[in-house]
Amino acid sequence: MRSMSLLVKNAQVFNVYLKRFRPASVWISGDRFHYIDPAQDLSAGAAEILDAGGRYMIPGLIDIHMHIESSMLSPMAYSRCAAKNGVTTIVSEPHEVANVKGLRGVEAMIAGGEASPIDMYFGIPSSVPSTCEALETTGGAIRMEEMKRLLENPRVVCVGEIMNYRQIIRENSLEITKFLRYLAKARPGFAVEGHCPSLVDRELAEFLYLGIDADHTEHTLEEFRQRIENGMFMELQAKMLLPEILQYIKDEKVFSRCGFVTDDTMADRLVSEGGVNAVAAKAVTAGFPLEEAICCATLNNAQRMRLYDRGAIAPGQLADFILLSDPASFRPEMVFKGGRRIYDAAAPQAPAAARTSPFPEDFYRTVQVAPVSAETFRLPAPEGTSRVEARAIEVSPAVTQTKERRVVLPVRDGRIDWRSGDCALAAVLERHGKSGAISFGLVAGCGLHSGAVATTYFHDHHNLFVLGRNPADMAAAVNRLRSLQGGILTVLDGEVTAQLPLPVCGLLSEASAEQVGADLHAVRENLHAMGYTHRAPIMSLCTLGLPVSPALKLTDKGLVDVRAGQLVELITAAGP
Repeated sequence: MRSMSLLVKNAQVFNVYLKRFRPASVWISGDRFHYIDPAQDLSAGAAEILDAGGRYMIPGLIDIHMHIESSMLSPMAYSRCAAKNGVTTIVSEPHEVANVKGLRGVEAMIAGGEASPIDMYFGIPSSVPSTCEALETTGGAIRMEEMKRLLENPRVVCVGEIMNYRQIIRENSLEITKFLRYLAKARPGFAVEGHCPSLVDRELAEFLYLGIDADHTEHTLEEFRQRIENGMFMELQAKMLLPEILQYIKDEKVFSRCGFVTDDTMADRLVSEGGVNAVAAKAVTAGFPLEEAICCATLNNAQRMRLYDRGAIAPGQLADFILLSDPASFRPEMVFKGGRRIYDAAAPQAPAAARTSPFPEDFYRTVQVAPVSAETFRLPAPEGTSRVEARAIEVSPAVTQTKERRVVLPVRDGRIDWRSGDCALAAVLERHGKSGAISFGLVAGCGLHSGAVATTYFHDHHNLFVLGRNPADMAAAVNRLRSLQGGILTVLDGEVTAQLPLPVCGLLSEASAEQVGADLHAVRENLHAMGYTHRAPIMSLCTLGLPVSPALKLTDKGLVDVRAGQLVELITAAGP
């Protein structure tokens, strides 16, 4: 008989195969579960005995679609916060840092997670850039050869979300198309993540035919139904826990085809609300069966990523588990990874500095823009005109997707008076040291009535973005980010009112999750105070340049009509 390193007795143990709790003792040998004894037989000796006191025991949570960079934390800081929330395994897709530093960025993120208390796996960034060089400028790119190199890394378990979903279903020469052909021969069955909002019918079939068999984006009930019926694995973020979606899953009993994920969770929400545990708890509150919610956060996700050694409390499985008094809350009291305790709510530790080893030196020098002035943000009008009609990016308060609105603006002294209506001026400054270009756009419906906000965390190309109602504040915001070498901040009347420095690639902080969360919360509060109206204001702001999310976006190249996949002019008509 194997020696026992840990015995957990007096627990209500969740069996993912039967989908129910039962009283049992759990024997652990090394880093694996050895024996689950429903008879509560405690006769064998153990190096350590833990009395669960009747608490519930569920497998460690698994988040298979997320981006560490979205938290703006280093890998180590993220892992410590994830562990507190019961997450013992993540699959992160680092396409954000890849857009700044290419393959070196991805490899630096993988190296940054090596000493993590949880298991960090990674996806191969498949769409870097997310579109093409004609529509956006990035600091790095991931081509066929880089994808093949990453495929050999033991920490890589999937192809990350394929975002250029309209291009890939048509005749193309995309690098990811070449790689999918290679993958079909070299690694058949390898998990490939999708990103295909709004695709239905024949177009959806074309997408699936390529072997891309999962999706995590926002959908109507009809879009969701088509994906399930055609064999897609559906990864549900909190915003997709809609009554009609949950009812469909229950009615059709397709629980095993779904998993809970976080995708993008910023540090303040991660600290205050949690990660994938918060998604699971929200689902239960909305009427999702508890037993199925546990499976959607554990076994289902493990199976999706071919991580067959975890997701269950069963012999031979990794001894990753959570003890908690209220399973529906998904708030852990103790968390174990490989049989070792990594979190105990009764013995909390003070927030620790996240930095264990620095990133390469050049990762701290990625914001290459020239100083600007208020004059930079005064828009010249076509000669001899008194008014112009222009395209504006219209923000909707509940979603990150935008619409196109036409606005008519007066011309005064040869310049477009963009402050005369409800529009704010947006500008994107190429910051990777390639062209130094500046493009302009108008944003309507966001509610911003004063000041300015600027960020280098700007999906997915991560050029420097500034939005404002005051040219002087816009200039102050850009120049401050230039000196910080990245971040997100607000400016009002020439003064910085809140800021989160992000010195690593303009995307990450090396401070603790608690510190980053506090700084980010201050930025969010100042955004609200300046009138920005949105359910998730920072995510809304930071996706105004994402040229794969409908409908009108702004990059360093100019305004992008996402559905057409082409640049369009800001000014559509001019009159005397």
